[in-house]
Amino acid sequence: MNNSIFKFPNPGNEPVKSYAPGTPEKAELKKALKQLSGEQWDIPLVIGGKEIRTGNTGKVVMPHDHNHVLATYHKAGEKEVQMAIDAAMKARKEWADLPWEERAMVMLRVAELLATKYRYLLNASVMLGQSKNPFQAEIDAPCELIDFLRYSTWYAQQIYADQPYSEKGLINRMEYRGLEGFVFSLTPFNFTSIASNLNMGPAMMGNVAVWKPSTTALYSNYLLMKVFKEAGLPDGVVNFIPGSGRTIGKVVTSSPDFAGFHFTGSTETFNTLWRQIGENLGNYKSYPKIVGETGGKNFIFVHPSSPTKEVAVAIVRGAFEYQGQKCSAGSRAYIPKSLWPEIKEQVGEMLKEIKMGDVQDFSNFINAVIDEASFDNIMGYIEHAKNAPDAEIVFGGKGDKSVGYFVEPTVIQTTNPHYKSMVEEIFGPVITIYVYDDDKYEETLELADSTSPYGLTGSIFARDRDAINKAYDKLRFSAGNFYVNDKPTGAVIAQQPFGGARASGTNDKAGGPLNLIRWTNARCIKETLVPPTDYKYPFLAEA
Repeated sequence: MNNSIFKFPNPGNEPVKSYAPGTPEKAELKKALKQLSGEQWDIPLVIGGKEIRTGNTGKVVMPHDHNHVLATYHKAGEKEVQMAIDAAMKARKEWADLPWEERAMVMLRVAELLATKYRYLLNASVMLGQSKNPFQAEIDAPCELIDFLRYSTWYAQQIYADQPYSEKGLINRMEYRGLEGFVFSLTPFNFTSIASNLNMGPAMMGNVAVWKPSTTALYSNYLLMKVFKEAGLPDGVVNFIPGSGRTIGKVVTSSPDFAGFHFTGSTETFNTLWRQIGENLGNYKSYPKIVGETGGKNFIFVHPSSPTKEVAVAIVRGAFEYQGQKCSAGSRAYIPKSLWPEIKEQVGEMLKEIKMGDVQDFSNFINAVIDEASFDNIMGYIEHAKNAPDAEIVFGGKGDKSVGYFVEPTVIQTTNPHYKSMVEEIFGPVITIYVYDDDKYEETLELADSTSPYGLTGSIFARDRDAINKAYDKLRFSAGNFYVNDKPTGAVIAQQPFGGARASGTNDKAGGPLNLIRWTNARCIKETLVPPTDYKYPFLAEA
């Protein structure tokens, strides 16, 4: 029996490789891209460790070359969803009873496999399947994904070590049990790291998962399932079931064993599933834990004291990296009239240099949006701006879906602070600028706070410290992740735990201990060393 008390060291963040010309990592990634481009996978369901092929199939294509089929995938029906639930519940007790250090070893082995053996294949799968350039793929998966896994062990030991005070003669302790059922993880297309963490975060704390991956991220997500198995994750701890969200959600939310919902995606989808959960509350063994990160309408706010070049770079990077498809992407900006001409010119000069195209050409900064539905939605906002009396296209505005789903980085300027694209989430390479009078800084802060229903990320650019402090105060609930003199994207695990409130989710801070503790069901245990033998208390005695 192992009776050691082991402490995992602070892992630090996984170093990000540059993929600069002449580097060995660039050569390795090119090789992986060539290999995967020449393959066509058959992606099954994975239930209880077994691959299941239903024959009801769909195609996975490259967003930047939608005639190139990467894989055929099989879809789960109601029968397979129930099989996944049953497999999870079968695996639950043994996994939960495993010493937490042993669960941690599985997480760390997954991380190490992805940092070494599978690093370039994972990066290439994200590039080809989700149309990310090499840097955007690198910071997502492998790097952020590895950080999630390593830091989950670090934070878990802190949670388990948090124990109550004991008086003389008794011992108090806290047991952090897993949930009494399974967790349903519904994962997004835009970050493979999030897809992993929505399953493996709860798993670290002794839970089992039924995983519905995004159809447009299946390619990299299936590779993760294979690595999980190679790392020794027991069969049934995570069950992989691509398919219709409506079909899967209906079966999952009606199961008595449903114990948790871990989600990243649209506010509308989250609200729909929450309603379904509410309608079934009487069926569950316990109240489900609900954790979700949803939509955003993230802002860049500029004070007249700010330098301009830094703002221009924040707009270009914050709004257009990964085609504006980050949950945190800058989507609206408030710029003082005195600075707008210079910022506008600088943004324009950068956009003249930016190239757009296939991910395998490493000189392309912009690639494709994820699918045709997204393309059509984004172009709808752009066309609206072209015809609106209170808006104009300043830069970009064109799109082409003949080969891939390409939308130019687009800057809209509006005279209406409540204009459609200042309020509604677009999830594409579009940012809308509202130019305000320099002497209306505080009024415009209030406007920024009240314009959008979301509260995910935002940033303030200023040299004036008093202006920064006013922004802290006025925008206190406008963003769960707030940046000073930086773009509103790029949260790093353990440095900036991520999440927002309002219509942006439950703000349980992925990448920190707050999220992990949500997947525990605590039991406090009091043990009296010598119990009393008389019922009488001193106050009962005669004076």
